[in-house]
Amino acid sequence: MSFFENTRKPVGLGGKIMVAMMNLGHSPVARWGLRFLELTLDAKVLDYIHEGQIEAFEGFEDFDLIAFDWYDVRSERTAASQMLLYLDREDLFVFCEDDAAEDAAQAALLVPEEEALSNEQVLHRFFVRLLREDMAHLDRLEADISDGETEVLTGAHEAYLDRIIAWRQELLRLKRYYEQLDSIFDELAENDNSLLGKQNTRRFANLGNRMERYLNAVQSLRESVAQLREAYQSQLSIQQNDLMKIFTVVTAVFLPLTLLVGWYGMNFVGMPELHWKYGYPAVILVSVGIVAALVIYFKKKKWL
Repeated sequence: MSFFENTRKPVGLGGKIMVAMMNLGHSPVARWGLRFLELTLDAKVLDYIHEGQIEAFEGFEDFDLIAFDWYDVRSERTAASQMLLYLDREDLFVFCEDDAAEDAAQAALLVPEEEALSNEQVLHRFFVRLLREDMAHLDRLEADISDGETEVLTGAHEAYLDRIIAWRQELLRLKRYYEQLDSIFDELAENDNSLLGKQNTRRFANLGNRMERYLNAVQSLRESVAQLREAYQSQLSIQQNDLMKIFTVVTAVFLPLTLLVGWYGMNFVGMPELHWKYGYPAVILVSVGIVAALVIYFKKKKWL
């Protein structure tokens, strides 16, 4: 039966794989993966995928299943794409959720014809290539956050809260991404089913150490962002306090003048200043004197 006939009426092992992939909603991934798949996968794999029990890593007697949410640090795309890897002693299959993940997987799996690599070596190179831009991305984040600290401390931080929120979300995504990869590399380094050679287990142990360094860097940046947010809020509080201080000074300056106007606005008959020809200039001078005295007082107290 041809491949296309099997899509209309799935039968046999190939049909089971087709149905399992479609049930996961990954039919584009299945079409790409099945082009390279000689239908020899263990039935446990099909049951495992069909039941939706995909963990970060599952090691069986004869094969390993690896699933993780891939995050592209090179683009502004924030959504993660799931990748599922199957590894046994003879085959390595990669299933991807969408076109972006498929393109990244194809680029990472590309091996020149003159190189003779085993499946486990290809798997190691696959992860190395997926992660080759991550350190540069973390360095850029660190530089941006450092510049942000300078801007906040110098007061040039208008509408800065959106950037802080974006950094927090980005670092949270990276934390989740590296945590799952760290778990996968630890499992591969333990090599409980002896599927990998000693040299490659050491390589995956090194990748696990790299993930720990990435996680430490992400945690350090998260702490920096938390401190930056506190500094930003402190600057906002200082600005609000300065504004309230100005309002207080203005109120204190005009309060005596308001009291003076209130007195002479009562229009009592026995107020001699109402008929004094120098009354108006006298009130002006008294008002100016009060304002000047209050300004001098506030400056001495460093409120102005």
